Amino acid sequence: MSLLSVIVPCYNEQDAIPYFYDAITKTAADMQETWSDLDFEFLFIDDGSKDNTLSIVEGLRDKDKRVRFVSFSRNFGKEAGLYAGLKNAKGDYAVTMDADMQDPPALLPELYKAVREEGYDSAATRRVTRKGEPVIRSFFARRFYRLINLMSSADIVDGARDYRIMTRRMVDAIVEMKEYNRFTKGIYGWIGFNTKWIEFENVERVAGETKWSFWKLFGYAMEGIIGFSTAPLSMATWFGIFMAIVSFLGIIFIIVKKLVYGDPTSGWSSMVCIMLLIAGIQLFCIGIMGQYLAKTYLETKQRPIYIARKTSEDEAKKTGYNATGGNG
Repeated sequence: MSLLSVIVPCYNEQDAIPYFYDAITKTAADMQETWSDLDFEFLFIDDGSKDNTLSIVEGLRDKDKRVRFVSFSRNFGKEAGLYAGLKNAKGDYAVTMDADMQDPPALLPELYKAVREEGYDSAATRRVTRKGEPVIRSFFARRFYRLINLMSSADIVDGARDYRIMTRRMVDAIVEMKEYNRFTKGIYGWIGFNTKWIEFENVERVAGETKWSFWKLFGYAMEGIIGFSTAPLSMATWFGIFMAIVSFLGIIFIIVKKLVYGDPTSGWSSMVCIMLLIAGIQLFCIGIMGQYLAKTYLETKQRPIYIARKTSEDEAKKTGYNATGGNG
């Protein structure tokens, strides 16, 4: 038997989980008709939800022993949720997807076929449209993908989703990367492996509201750039060279002007503006170095990526069931 782990990070998704569970179990049943040796586990990662997400998942666990869960002690973020899911997955294959139905379960058979029958190590999805997404957010998202691919060696595809299926070998490679500041899209590109891309049009959330504001996405983008590129550090050097050249040319201009026209040096207001410009560039460069230093500081602490408060295995021990649902 082959086991497919469906990993679902959740944060305040009490409204969406019932819809997702119905859809994914129907897809699983259809896939088992095609691949009779295929079994499933549904691993929900509760990222410190403040609503009834965990209780709903526990209810699903009571009626379907294929359901497993890991509940965090607080909100650690989606990156921690993805890592926890991959670390705790038991399957020969693992797929990560969102509970809000923006990652269509109907694509799962095509993804699974790519890794099982076509020889790919991974099959990933990307949106070809951003219908329903704010225009400004879409604009900056496209600029981000273009920028990070220019600045780093990681291959990050425009519109790439976290909806991706992977072989056990690829999952193990990702789990071995225990860095605290994680940017999973960059990790996928950095580790390599043979990936098939499957395109689909954007799908609206089935229920609830997005947890990603513009500024959260901006911070996430900064995590990706800092985590997978040292190019911003080089900017300080180039800014310094540029400003030195401009200053040298300015000095020559003032000397020539004095010799030819006899004009005294003037323009205190413009001088103040130039000083403020240079000071701003210096602070900007110091800020870039500060960001890298802060990430290094957090890494040296070696804090855990997440802390589990409760798991389905813990509950199974209390109720006398093992992980597969049989009597203990």
